[in-house]
Amino acid sequence: MRFIFLFPGRTSEKFLEEGISDYAARLGRFVKVEIVVLRDRGAKSLPPEQFRQQEARQLLERCAHASCVVALDSGGIALDSPALAELLSRWEDAGHRIVHFLIGGHLGLHEDVLRRADVVLSLSRLTFTHEMARLILLEQLYRSCMIKAGRSYHN
Repeated sequence: MRFIFLFPGRTSEKFLEEGISDYAARLGRFVKVEIVVLRDRGAKSLPPEQFRQQEARQLLERCAHASCVVALDSGGIALDSPALAELLSRWEDAGHRIVHFLIGGHLGLHEDVLRRADVVLSLSRLTFTHEMARLILLEQLYRSCMIKAGRSYHN
């Protein structure tokens, strides 16, 4: 399987970028990992809704022909780690070779992206910055791959 992560804008906090790189490498032992950072075009010059629409177009263009699109949103379904591992197994069994994970920018994902998604996941009922959500998502996917592989992972 290959996981493609579409992130609008670069990660500005160095400690988060280091964590993202670390967990991308760990996850890479189980699946191919590709992180695509989309340019944050005109963030400050556009009204918020226009900016979200522009970001949505960029995200949707990148996953136009994807067989499995996962959007991260606080209103999505919340899974525990074993359930996420089971979902990954079901995707594998269904033949999904490439899974796109979409995390919105600071304004969240536009409704068009949520409608396009095959699955909308929530990382928690708590709210995280979009940059923290990137790290948490990668860590949880790594944890789920460890569970699938029958390996212990508690830290």
